Amino acid sequence: MNKPAMIKLNDGFSIPQLGLGSWQVEPSITARVVLEGIAAGYRSIDTAEGYNNEEGVGEAVRKAGVPRSELFITSKLWNSAHAQALALRNFEDTMRKLGLEVLDLFLIHWPVPSQGKYVEAWKTLVDLRRQGRIRSIGVSNFNAEHLERIIGETGVVPAVNQIELHPMFQQLAIREVHKKLGIATESWSPLGSGKDLADPVLGQIAAKHGKSVAQVIIRWHLQSGLIAIPKTVHAERMRQNIEVFGFELDGEDLGRIAALDDPTGRLGPDPATAAFM
Repeated sequence: MNKPAMIKLNDGFSIPQLGLGSWQVEPSITARVVLEGIAAGYRSIDTAEGYNNEEGVGEAVRKAGVPRSELFITSKLWNSAHAQALALRNFEDTMRKLGLEVLDLFLIHWPVPSQGKYVEAWKTLVDLRRQGRIRSIGVSNFNAEHLERIIGETGVVPAVNQIELHPMFQQLAIREVHKKLGIATESWSPLGSGKDLADPVLGQIAAKHGKSVAQVIIRWHLQSGLIAIPKTVHAERMRQNIEVFGFELDGEDLGRIAALDDPTGRLGPDPATAAFM
C-alpha cells in the first residue's frame, strides 16, 4: 500500500503529507468517495463546514473498518462563526456531523479581515485545544499580517496554514514566512483546480517519467516539503494520485517547474479582500 510520509507539526503531532480533499464533493456521494479514498491508502481527510459534506466524511470514518487512531480528520470554522459563542456552536455541529470525540485539526477557514473577528475565533480554537477537543489548530488562507496578529495577541502559533498553492501559483513569500514561524504549509487546489494539468512543460516532465501530469504535480508538492490534499471523485484517479512514491523529480524537473510560477496565478479569492459569508 502507498504510504505518505508524516509531517511533524510544531505542537508535536504529525499529519500525513498526502491526503484527500473534499471541496466540491457533493454531499450525496461524499461517503462513497471517502471510503474509496481510505481503501486506496489515504489516511488524511480534509473537509469543512462550508463544504456541507461533513456528515458523509463521518459516515465513511465509521464504515471504513480502519482504527480511528490511523485517520487524520481536518475540518474548518466557517466565516460567519468567528464570534466566540458562534464558533463554539459551529465546532459542536462539526463534531456531531463527523461523529468524533476529538478532531485532529481544526482551521479558521478564511480570516475575513473586513469582519475583524478572526482573533476572537483563534482564541476560541486555542481554548478548545486546551480542553482536549482538538489535537492541532491552524488557519487557512491567512496572509502574513493575519498570522502576525493572532500570534501577537495570543502567543500561539498555528500548526498549519492551508493556502492555494500549485505550480502556477507557488506562494514563495508566505512559504518563507511559514518557515520562519515553524508553520506547516498545506496546499489546497494542489493541481490548480485541474488547470495546471494542461501545461505543456508539466506534460513533458510527465512523459519523461512515464507518469501522469497529476502525479508529477503531487510529487513536486511532496519534494517541496508541502502537504497536499488533491480532490477527485474517481477511484482510479485516487489510486493514481497516491502512487507517487516510486519516482523522483530531478534538479532539471524542479527548475522547470519553478519557472512556471506566476505571482498573479491565483485562481481562488484573495484572502485580503474575501468577505463571503
